[in-house]
Amino acid sequence: MAAPRRDVKRSGSIVPCFLFVELGILGAAAALLYQLEFTDAFPVHAGGFFCRDPAYGRPYPGPPAASRAPPALVYSLVTAVPVLTIVVGELLGRLGGARGGRDPTILWGGCCYLGAPLRRLLRFLGVFSFGLLATAIFANAGQVVTGTPAPHFLAVCRPNYSALGCAPPAAPPRFVPPGGTPCSGDPPLVAAARRAFPCKEAALGAYAGAYAGLYVTLAWRGGGSRLAKPAAVLGFAAPPFLLGALRVAEHRNHWADVLAGFLTGTAIAAFLVTCVVGNFQSTGGGGGPPRAPPELPHPQPPLEEISVTQAPYSPL
Repeated sequence: MAAPRRDVKRSGSIVPCFLFVELGILGAAAALLYQLEFTDAFPVHAGGFFCRDPAYGRPYPGPPAASRAPPALVYSLVTAVPVLTIVVGELLGRLGGARGGRDPTILWGGCCYLGAPLRRLLRFLGVFSFGLLATAIFANAGQVVTGTPAPHFLAVCRPNYSALGCAPPAAPPRFVPPGGTPCSGDPPLVAAARRAFPCKEAALGAYAGAYAGLYVTLAWRGGGSRLAKPAAVLGFAAPPFLLGALRVAEHRNHWADVLAGFLTGTAIAAFLVTCVVGNFQSTGGGGGPPRAPPELPHPQPPLEEISVTQAPYSPL
């Protein structure tokens, strides 16, 4: 009878924990995101504004699908690019023999072996998916709570300045307090124009770029090249920055909205990479041969007695 493998650990809870806890958390996060973005369960805060405020008087840039970076393209890239980066990186690391060397293989149910590379890949992709949902939740929650108008807010609000008692343009602007119905425009467009801070697209782009850049920096092996990692990291950082600049250029967000989105996405990525996945390193769960205990420093030998020959004292 063959001896059991030494690098295999039995576990009866890993698969139920994944199915009922991890997937349950992801499902709850997705449901909360749906409620925040596609329903009226959390109404957007409707604050006041100044008549003819130039900060909100930009022309309407059109629906989001008319943008040079439409939401479908943005959401596809922020999902696909980090996933492909992690999959390719783990595959190359596995082929090179540098992945999961210290992690044991898990035996579940007496029949299913879950190798270290597979669990490592699922762990990184699962944390990335959770972070992507968390970033969208934080951005949507900030938009709902603050209700900050977009630069084109007045173009879609179309307030009746005469009915609101606004003075002529040459006079000091009058503040229109919240409440009532100051806008005569299309209600869905008005509600969307009040969700500018923080910029959700900038937050998602920053999160995806930071997560993929940190993975390349911490998990990839340069292979002797000193420019491969910096080039890859800068390649991941450039698209979010260009996306934020485009949002400002199209009058869909202010720079403050974009910078807040960058900060939100980057902070969530840094937290998950540092505190959850351990900088993309192996967990070291006991696989492989046992390590030798660290060598203790040798005690210093006792000081040898030094015999000092004293000259006889001769009195003067």
